[in-house]
Amino acid sequence: MAYDAGDTMISVEQALALLESRVQPLGLTEVVALPDALGRVLAEDVVSPLDVPAFANSAMDGYAFALAGLPADGRLRRVGRSAAGHPFDGVVGAGECIRILTGAMMPQGADCVAMQEDCSVDGDVVTVPTSLKPGANWRHAGEDVAHGATVLYTGSRLRPQEIGLAAAVGRTALRVYRPLRAAVFSTGDEINPPGSPLPPGGIYDSNRFTAGALLRALGIEVTDLGILADDRAAIIAALDKAALDHDVILTSGGVSVGDEDHVKAAVETLGALHFWRLAIKPGKPVALGEIKGRTFIGLPGNPVAVMVCFMLLARPLLLRLMGLRQCAPLMVPVRADFSFRRKPGRREWLRARVVNRDGQLWAEKFPVESSGVLSSMVWAEGLVAVPEDMGDVAPGALLDFVSFAEVLR
Repeated sequence: MAYDAGDTMISVEQALALLESRVQPLGLTEVVALPDALGRVLAEDVVSPLDVPAFANSAMDGYAFALAGLPADGRLRRVGRSAAGHPFDGVVGAGECIRILTGAMMPQGADCVAMQEDCSVDGDVVTVPTSLKPGANWRHAGEDVAHGATVLYTGSRLRPQEIGLAAAVGRTALRVYRPLRAAVFSTGDEINPPGSPLPPGGIYDSNRFTAGALLRALGIEVTDLGILADDRAAIIAALDKAALDHDVILTSGGVSVGDEDHVKAAVETLGALHFWRLAIKPGKPVALGEIKGRTFIGLPGNPVAVMVCFMLLARPLLLRLMGLRQCAPLMVPVRADFSFRRKPGRREWLRARVVNRDGQLWAEKFPVESSGVLSSMVWAEGLVAVPEDMGDVAPGALLDFVSFAEVLR
């Protein structure tokens, strides 16, 4: 996965293209019971061994009959009943019908179901509409899934509907990719754990908790390695140890060019950095590298930049490692409901809410752009992208919006 970017800033597209071409799933799999497969990434194609439904059945409560044998007045003689799990044992002849319930097997001879609310009943005589067509209100065998069809594909994230479909074709367990194991730590002498007394110049560590939550939301197993001081030897030792039994090492802070930014140098000592500067804002100092064959992700130190860089870069990388086929989030066009002065050159991600006015989506921007204002991410519903080549943003400008619902799961 080598890529020598030097000190040149690269675009998000270049970074993602690099990941697309070089990063492959780790490939370690396990078989889990169906209830435990939710949220996991499928590591096998699932082929149905049967038709679903397995037999023709009624789509609603009503009366089943043969349309060719329907008298002109629609009057039929009821000769039996078919309920789910209790089919009618016989053949429906001309001028006959049976009472049929939703999901019940269609009887031999019947090719039509009249809804009960459209029928009138007088003893054993049922009057049905005469305007129905063959096939009305019932489902053919295999209408949902045909025998031999591939219903789920390798690389799919298993949602409740995939779990249900696997059960519908008779599966009790699925082969899935093993969860990634990630080590997370923060760096900085000014960082303190929540709940401890704050010394002069100290701040509480939010980044480690944010990053850990982002990882867990993807189903990744997280080891919290705490806070590392601004000491190069200590950081090298921690990275070296974490690489022994983790697939991913994720840090926040220490990848810029300050006197106490030791993470970048530590990674280069133990492995390689493939890039460390992206043409985005917030979050220019974000690093991707490798330590003893393990993936290293170095997020910025500012809390908003941590989230933005995770969503845009770390998330697609992790999803590919997990085996997921589709990693790109859905972007929707919105109109700017604000003005914004800026210099072209970097893609800027603004915290925003979206409102619908007469069918048009408008984005409202958080009033402060600082990447240290974590409360802005609580206020916002997602991010608006301002392209690299765009200057000042005027009200009404067309921009792309990505919802947190797309990138925080």
